[in-house]
Amino acid sequence: MDDTFSYLSNAYGKNHFEVDKPFQAILEYFLGKSIDFSGLGRFVGRELYEIADYIDKSAHPKHVMWSINGERVDSVWLDPAQRWVLEKLLKEYDVNKYPYREGSWHKHYASVYLISDPGIACIITVTNQTAYALYKYGDENLKKYVPHLIGEVDPIMYGATWFTEIQGGSDLGANITEAFYNGKTWIINGDTKYFASNAGLADMALVTARPKGASLGAKGLALFLVPKINSSGKRNFIIRRLKEKSATISVPTGEVEFHNSEAYLLGEAKKGIYYTMEDLMVSRLANSVGALGIARKSFLEAYYYSQVRSAFGKRLIEHPLLQKDLLDMEVLIEGATALTFKAIDQFQKSWIETPPYTEKYHYARLLTHISKNITAETAAYVSKMAMEIYGGIGFLEEYPIEKLHREALITPIWEGTSNIQALDMLETIAKKGAHLQLLDDMKILAKEITEGKEIVKSAELEIEEALSKLATYTDIEAQFYAKDILMTLGHSIAVILLAHIGSKLNLDRFITIAKLYADKYLKGKSYTRDIIEKARDLFVIEELKPKGVIYHA
Repeated sequence: MDDTFSYLSNAYGKNHFEVDKPFQAILEYFLGKSIDFSGLGRFVGRELYEIADYIDKSAHPKHVMWSINGERVDSVWLDPAQRWVLEKLLKEYDVNKYPYREGSWHKHYASVYLISDPGIACIITVTNQTAYALYKYGDENLKKYVPHLIGEVDPIMYGATWFTEIQGGSDLGANITEAFYNGKTWIINGDTKYFASNAGLADMALVTARPKGASLGAKGLALFLVPKINSSGKRNFIIRRLKEKSATISVPTGEVEFHNSEAYLLGEAKKGIYYTMEDLMVSRLANSVGALGIARKSFLEAYYYSQVRSAFGKRLIEHPLLQKDLLDMEVLIEGATALTFKAIDQFQKSWIETPPYTEKYHYARLLTHISKNITAETAAYVSKMAMEIYGGIGFLEEYPIEKLHREALITPIWEGTSNIQALDMLETIAKKGAHLQLLDDMKILAKEITEGKEIVKSAELEIEEALSKLATYTDIEAQFYAKDILMTLGHSIAVILLAHIGSKLNLDRFITIAKLYADKYLKGKSYTRDIIEKARDLFVIEELKPKGVIYHA
């Protein structure tokens, strides 16, 4: 049988875990051992890659408002291939089981990185967020749904997080959806939930609403679980419509209305905003690894294309300027990946905490805001460069690179825009003192580094200087420069982590990547001349060669 999709994609058919040796090394660094995701790597590089492309082009989810018998159902039709993919990811590859059955957020987020299709990953992520909230804050009646949400027990159930409202967007304090207790159950009313992922697919949704009499602003919000079917067996909320989007087609995104909808309060009403922000940390980390996955797949497309495409008498990969492009992409991907899994590692250490939180949790928040921003920039830049390497055909809808770039552009917006991340980062510093944990942590890592001490010291100084400047700013100045501070902190942390990975795993290559990252993103310098001969040794990712071995002799 002719494997037609291989004619459209150069990354198709590859095992996306096995070819990604830098990712394997970063996972080994944080887990303390190597793990094998080759089964999932094979699946995402073949069946999932093709099906995701097919959904984007030809099989959009469809809103089914009425049944053939005249009942209002507000369900969503998914192509059978998409349902098969979702069930396989949940039941066979355990994507959502890892945190709750193995206690490993690293493995969960590694899976999302490999999936990397934002729509499919969004369905998985908001379902996991629902499981997370029930696992931590649900009563025994609600906890029984966790095994269904993580794919452990049939039937599989899907969750959702409906926080955003049309008048507020990222400003959750502007939410106007209301809740009241009628003596038996909580009732929710409101028609402003405007970007509702998994609309029509979700069996239950996490919903922010303001109990009657609660204070205005974010601290007046409570968090509820709203099931699809109420106690009378009727539809519990209305799906007004599905959105027409430029990308993330595979996740049905719609508008939801609540009309006397039954709901279950999670935890304490006065702590709803804290539970909601916890849940957003789960999805912001997912956004980070999803953005990195897009960047990696974009790189793979460009990297393999450059080996077969010729121009001006030689293959693209033999042109020095193209080598620099690939090296730029690889350096950024590896730095952003190290930064993100550091944030995941800190979340792993603190996720079980409940409010009031310790300094470990606030440090995880700080790192999450930073990684969410930098990975979104990474996805946009790398997918754009990959499209450019393809030239005119990269702009054609028939090839995957065009879809990858479209989907990269949602990552700075989902789960709070870049500006929101920068402002939230300021809050963790000003009110929670999370930067003190950062400084201590980076100093400990720096002392353990055996090679590259000079670049690590310069990165430490960048962090200290950025925080010192911040301490002198007025509130207006701090907000004005917030994104600049965030980027400086993120790039500096990435440099220290890359060098530490190299020292811990005895891989000189990561020390070199750290130096190149520092030159480009901290010093604004071009690579030194000796890198010209080493470039291909650094962006050839299928095998991390030991010191002194040259690929292109």
